[in-house]
Amino acid sequence: MEKKKFYMTTAIAYTSGKPHIGNTYEIVLADAIARFRRLQGYDVFFQTGTDEHGQKIELKAEEAGVTPKEFVDNVSGEIKRIWDLMNTSYDKFIRTTDDYHEKQVQKIFKKLYDQGDIYKGAYEGMYCTPCESFWTQSQLVDGKCPDCGREVQPAKEEAYFFRMSKYADRLIDHINKHPEFIQPVSRKNEMMNNFLLPGLQDLCVSRTSFKWGIPVDFDPKHVVYVWLDALTNYITGIGYECDGESSDLFKKEWPADLHLIGKDIIRFHTIYWPIFLMALDLPLPKQVFGHPWLLQGDGKMSKSKGNVLYADDLVDMFGVDAVRYFVLHEMPFDNDGVITWELMVERMNSDLANTLGNLVNRTVSMSNKYFDGVVNNTGVLEPVDRELREAAVSAAEKASAKMDDLRVADAITEIFNLFKRCNKYIDETMPWALAKDESKKERLATVLYNLVESISIGASLLEPFMPETADKILAQLGARKRSLEVMNMFGLYQSGNKVTDKPEILFARLDVKEVLEKVEAKKAADAAEQDQPEEAKEEAADVIDIEPKAEITFDDFAKLQFQVGEIIACEAVKKSKKLLCSQVRIGSQVKQIVSGIKSHYTPEEMVGKKVMVVVNLKPAKLAGILSEGMLLCAEDAEGNLALMTPEKDMPAGAEIC
Repeated sequence: MEKKKFYMTTAIAYTSGKPHIGNTYEIVLADAIARFRRLQGYDVFFQTGTDEHGQKIELKAEEAGVTPKEFVDNVSGEIKRIWDLMNTSYDKFIRTTDDYHEKQVQKIFKKLYDQGDIYKGAYEGMYCTPCESFWTQSQLVDGKCPDCGREVQPAKEEAYFFRMSKYADRLIDHINKHPEFIQPVSRKNEMMNNFLLPGLQDLCVSRTSFKWGIPVDFDPKHVVYVWLDALTNYITGIGYECDGESSDLFKKEWPADLHLIGKDIIRFHTIYWPIFLMALDLPLPKQVFGHPWLLQGDGKMSKSKGNVLYADDLVDMFGVDAVRYFVLHEMPFDNDGVITWELMVERMNSDLANTLGNLVNRTVSMSNKYFDGVVNNTGVLEPVDRELREAAVSAAEKASAKMDDLRVADAITEIFNLFKRCNKYIDETMPWALAKDESKKERLATVLYNLVESISIGASLLEPFMPETADKILAQLGARKRSLEVMNMFGLYQSGNKVTDKPEILFARLDVKEVLEKVEAKKAADAAEQDQPEEAKEEAADVIDIEPKAEITFDDFAKLQFQVGEIIACEAVKKSKKLLCSQVRIGSQVKQIVSGIKSHYTPEEMVGKKVMVVVNLKPAKLAGILSEGMLLCAEDAEGNLALMTPEKDMPAGAEIC
């Protein structure tokens, strides 16, 4: 019987930098779904890849002193390395710089232009470079990008546009007739109410203000804008041919069964992408799932916040499967999840080391201790066995039901409910007590057989989520991986098999204090490594020339008195947007100094700092408050200020000479 096909994709990762664990979550989630569908008997084709064009990449490459292609080659390789590190089983890794993709994008653009869906015009509006999105003034939130909250810049340029409104009613009708198309439902409501029903504006699909993109072949000063380039990877990667015969793979796999993407780009996948497909006369994907974000404890991960966690750092600390377990288990269906080092340690200890690892270790150890590792089903049953057996044979059906709805965290919970039931069964049957009574030996054998059989089912079911761990458990039990069809049968473990005589600790308990110390040491080492090679660059490139003042004599300079001060208290000056008032200890004196640095430092950040002070300025009133000196700062070209602080720890009052 021919297997039913299942074509799924992730969003292709943008090659602006190394992906953090929030980005990596998506590929792990997709891998778990792909592996489970294979377990269910589907013929799965799983595609991922990298999005490699755009203004942001052109700018980053220029900053790095390399060509855009050299830049994306490096970043794409790093992304692929992390996807492989996380043991993801993708079938195709596409890059939007691949020749076949670029050629098809040019053909698609020309076809849509020839049939009147794309026309030339001019764009004037606000542009967000990080998001590569144009916005009208009314769409901005507090004058900033509504998607990422960052600054936007006015932009005006010639561009080609796609007639979105031409297909809007058809898309609305499709969404209404296919409630499963956009999931979760909250995402569907957002798209309908915020974008489709108010009316779609035509979409800018080319740019002339940068060059790093796919040229419009009939108008080469234009490059194809990001979404028409990036989204089409879902068809070009499987052999779509715009003006000819598409590949057998495309004919087999399209339409996609699932596009798995982050909630922040769901608009592009549920509005732009379906409309592009309608214009190409192609069927729409069956489902687009906008998953929530994985947040750090203090909010969305960003390099500017300094709260980014990377998959390889987490793997170094906890191992691949522990990281996979955490990101899959901790993410709700439609709400954001949170990751911190402390939460990782808690899950490692409670769920992995205790519930799962200790269960396997105890079962193997007792089998060795009482029966030299031989597991026999002697058939001595008691009523207490029934609940364990029911939990074991129903686990697959329960997990499958959750996975059919893409409730991955809930599916894992069902599997761990079986492991918890096994632990409870050990407490109920007390094998150590049975072992003391020779007449209970056959009952003891049955108890251990029931445990081995139940854990074998659970481990087979765990494979899509924690593949290495599942293999290790089955190897220790001397068991084979079960197919889903037979997981509802109890008693398939062959009586007389042996467990390993050298049980391996699957997950070791960790001390949170030790983990956090290692994290801080790693941060310090990384900072030192980054600083080292950058020094020469900063000396050569990071410089500012300012207008020189008139020369002074040494006697003029000697009139100024500079000392180290310690800020012992600080508060914002009321009714002032710029001023902070600091109490600064200088030797045995405390001076009050008012400084215009409120937008660069909070009062809390100021307290405890050792700073450089001009102490003999004539006192003056600022905003009605007496200031008895001046704190020295450096200022860059953008007006950012940094307090001047001594390189080494110096006492308050030390003379600066």
